[in-house]
Amino acid sequence: MADKQRTIAILTGGGDVPGLNPAIRSITIRALREGYRVIGIRRGWAGIVDYNRDPGADNTENVQELSEAIVNRAARTGGTFLHTSRTRPSHLPLGRVPAHMTGYDQPINDVTKDVLRNLEHLGVDVLVPIGGDDTLSYGKRLHDEGVHVVAIPKTMDNDVYGTDYCIGFSTCVTRTIELTHSLRTSAGSHERFRLLSNLNGEMDRKELPGILSQARLSQQGFERRRHGTFEGHLPIGEDDEWFGRIDELFV
Repeated sequence: MADKQRTIAILTGGGDVPGLNPAIRSITIRALREGYRVIGIRRGWAGIVDYNRDPGADNTENVQELSEAIVNRAARTGGTFLHTSRTRPSHLPLGRVPAHMTGYDQPINDVTKDVLRNLEHLGVDVLVPIGGDDTLSYGKRLHDEGVHVVAIPKTMDNDVYGTDYCIGFSTCVTRTIELTHSLRTSAGSHERFRLLSNLNGEMDRKELPGILSQARLSQQGFERRRHGTFEGHLPIGEDDEWFGRIDELFV
């Protein structure tokens, strides 16, 4: 009797970055050539939450069969053709629980037991989540529940524990340098300071000094406060001075 074909499921969660579609393509093509069936779970963890096990249910918005033709086309573009979300099955608001799921009545619900049933119903042997802290932390939860999980780190912050390099970080650095150069032009023309703020404070401490050195800038001693004010002296014209207070500057 022939062995049952094994199934790999791929999903992308959190923010989108240009390297996602090529990553999906690489996994899919290698897996198909090794004899696996490959499916894509749409909209991150939301796809597996919304999956309906009822006979005859339409799950085309939740699960997609992947082929070489599909992923070859998708890899030409940035972002993720599987789409993404920030759904957390372990912290699902009551209003977000699908109507076909029963037994949940708390303001925040953990629907992991139904996620596990949905994966089993799909016949998933290996789950490949691609994402950052939130996406992969729930992947770890499923691993602890016995699911075979192969996680791929994706975050422009480059801060997933145990990894050296994350999908999306290179683009973040490149774009930051490009935009910083553009900002310098405007700042020099008007003889003003420009405040450059990035998305993640962790990256600011670890990576931003290197980025700024490539952009030929240096970090200045502005005080960062989550609550409070910043008082400083910024020259904004040829002859005048401005003593400004910027409330909640770095909230």
